[in-house]
Parts: sequence; C-alpha cells; structure tokens
Amino acid sequence: MLAGHSALASAAVAGSDWTVRAASEADAAGILEIYNHAVTATVDTFDLVPRTLEQQAAWIRDHAGGHPAVVAVDGSGTVLGFGSLSQYRPRPAYATTVEDSVYVAESARGAGIGKAVLADLVRRAREHGFHSVIGRIVGHNEVSIGLHRACGFVEVGTEQEVGRKFNRWLDVVVMQLLL
Repeated sequence: MLAGHSALASAAVAGSDWTVRAASEADAAGILEIYNHAVTATVDTFDLVPRTLEQQAAWIRDHAGGHPAVVAVDGSGTVLGFGSLSQYRPRPAYATTVEDSVYVAESARGAGIGKAVLADLVRRAREHGFHSVIGRIVGHNEVSIGLHRACGFVEVGTEQEVGRKFNRWLDVVVMQLLL
C-alpha cells in the first residue's frame, strides 16, 4: 500500500505543458470529443451511443462535490484527458467506495497524463473520506490495467463476457485500491 501511495504522490505533478484541475462546464466540448471517440471507435467504454454537448455538460454538473471530474489541459485550455469518480453502487453500505474512469486523447498518450489524472482522483477520493476505489477495465486494455497497477491498484477479479459491443463479448477486469 505504501509503495502505491508514493507512486501516486509523485504522479500528481503537472507535465511541462499541461496541468490537472477540476473540470468545469467550459471543458464539456473537449471531454465530449475524447469520450465520443471511445464510444464510437473502441470497446473501452460500454456506452453505445455518443453523448450530446448538453448531456456532457450535465455529466460535469453531476460530477461536482464528492464525486468529482478532473481534466488535464494544456496551456491553451485544450482538454488532453479527463477522469471522474462515480458512485460505485446505490445502496448505502457502498457509500465509502467509488469507481474511477480515466480517458486520454490519442494524441496525448504516453506523456503521463493518465497517471496524473488517476493520481489526482485518488487524492480527491482520500480528501472526501472514501475507503476504496474500484477500476473496472475492459479485459484487453493492458494500458489501463498497467496504469492502475502502477498506481497501487490490485486485480481482484474478472467478470467474464459481461459486455457486448461491436459484435464481441467483453470481459471486465476489476482492480481495487484501498485508501
């Protein structure tokens, strides 16, 4: 656990030309571009229908407070990546557990943005008093699995063939970090 914590602390620094901050409605179009690409071109999200700008703005409003959304932006404010914490399950006993999501624009991958976004989400989860962060990752996504592992998450199981997209059955790898 301590090794994961120190890896997260060091990942929270900004890159030379980008920073991670809380998302605002002004970021909706940039988040939408990244997310809708994932919806239409990948199996990394199980959504099947692209969001509208209005839906994305509502999503940002819903991710204020204890379940925040963050963005990595360059000096001109272009969204390079984003992430969020969401309620894990609706029943009250799950209230101290959250689920993370992290997305990085294809053109910005490999610069440490995903790690910085995830580190910031974990920091915010701690600040909000959560006890556990769950990552649910499509089974083939070795980059995201590796990112979570590098940030101290451990694999706790695989849900087999729980999703279907692009005419493929998809597994979900479940990873967890106890705070």
